[in-house]
Amino acid sequence: MSLFGDGLEKAVQKAFTRPAPKSAGAQMRYLVKQLKGTKAVAQMLRISQRTVERYVKDEIKKPRSELAARLEREVKKRWQPQIRAKARAKAASTGGIVIDTRARMGYTAPIGSTDQDRIRHLTVALPPVYAARLFEAQAAGANEAQMQQIAAEALKDVYFQDGGRRAGSLEEVRFTDIEHLEFDL
Repeated sequence: MSLFGDGLEKAVQKAFTRPAPKSAGAQMRYLVKQLKGTKAVAQMLRISQRTVERYVKDEIKKPRSELAARLEREVKKRWQPQIRAKARAKAASTGGIVIDTRARMGYTAPIGSTDQDRIRHLTVALPPVYAARLFEAQAAGANEAQMQQIAAEALKDVYFQDGGRRAGSLEEVRFTDIEHLEFDL
């Protein structure tokens, strides 16, 4: 996935009310229940159906590292879908989202202003409108550049222009060279 997609997923996962299954057997049983069969799980994880059955019966307890990572990712992707949906809806309607980033930012402005790009570390609460746009773009399968553009517009509005109270002549914000990006609901 992308930097933005992973960041949004981690933020939503913080809203979980119960921890996801930890052991390989429990994770495999959960996926078998969700996908309604061992064959579908085997195809998704790219392993044999017999191997899935052995994990379900706890005959195998310790998966290979790449299988363990795929298994955990697939379980977390499906874990508590209603809680996940409520967290997204709340952020998109009333709560907003907090972005914590360290990146190179600059802007295009009229002649005479200092618009040189520089590394900034910002922690900014974005209004629900931008949270909704980010989640909609993620659901629509937007690429990294599109998500970055939405974040740049949000930072322009909230941080640089302070909701229209300053820097009214600011035209465009450049948001590049992202070193760190984290979201929180």
